[in-house]
Amino acid sequence: MPLPDDAPTFDLQSHSTRSDGALPPREVVARAAAAGTRILALSDHDTVEGVAEALEAGREHGITVVPAVEISVLDGVYEDLHLLGYNVDHRSARLTEVLELCRADRGTRASRMADALEEVGWKVDRSELAAQRAAGGAVGRPHLARAVASHPDNARRLADEELAHPGATLGQIADAVLVAYLIPGRPAFRPRAAPTVEGAIEIIHEAGGLAVWAHPFWDLDEDAEVLGAIDRFAAAGLDGVEAFYITHTAHQTRLIVEHCTKLGLLTTGSADFHGPEHARFHTFRAFSLHGLTPNLGPIGAPASP
Repeated sequence: MPLPDDAPTFDLQSHSTRSDGALPPREVVARAAAAGTRILALSDHDTVEGVAEALEAGREHGITVVPAVEISVLDGVYEDLHLLGYNVDHRSARLTEVLELCRADRGTRASRMADALEEVGWKVDRSELAAQRAAGGAVGRPHLARAVASHPDNARRLADEELAHPGATLGQIADAVLVAYLIPGRPAFRPRAAPTVEGAIEIIHEAGGLAVWAHPFWDLDEDAEVLGAIDRFAAAGLDGVEAFYITHTAHQTRLIVEHCTKLGLLTTGSADFHGPEHARFHTFRAFSLHGLTPNLGPIGAPASP
């Protein structure tokens, strides 16, 4: 995938095998460095277990690694928003305790969604899910989608529902399954117990971190919705918004940046790396600044070991 002409040298969201990424933390950092990334955040879902390894790898490869986490949160009718915590103390006992509770719910939720997929007639390769758990990682919706996409008994139905086409990779098919069945409003989606936006902001701040709303236009569609949510979250102590994102358009990016500038909020960005074979999130720095200037604030300052 060619990089945008103005591809930045920071990438403030990435995932490893500690959550739903394909590579160990050390290799995520190595690949980011090889791709020209100078500031990287390892932001696994509901865990900081890979941060120490990533920090060590960052020192080895000469890049700054930001201790981070991506926490799933609830906000009224929005069942699955994400907050990024940057510069968190990854050794914080309180943060670790909360994230353990989040992961426990993630595990039971994954089982509920696997059951729901089977209830609507899909075969689920549970051995893939078991392997992910055995490796110490949490099972998320990408794993569930892949467990459907990889099962040979589903091949005909995947084609019939136009979720697979000739030449499609496993990652592309899994991505199509996720969108068709595992997002809010779809047949196999099941809500989770998670902190509220306000609660997650408080938890991140207690751990010495900065709270940033991740990829707003990935989760919400309308301009007014996004701007209204930014206002509400800012009133609750939000520190910034991920304005620059691989799927955000120039209009969406500019809208967020202008609004955050008025409110004094940080504006961060990422290509949301999940692995080299992922259908969409597979290349570091693959997002555009659209001629705008990010405001990272203290994010990216040298971290303690």
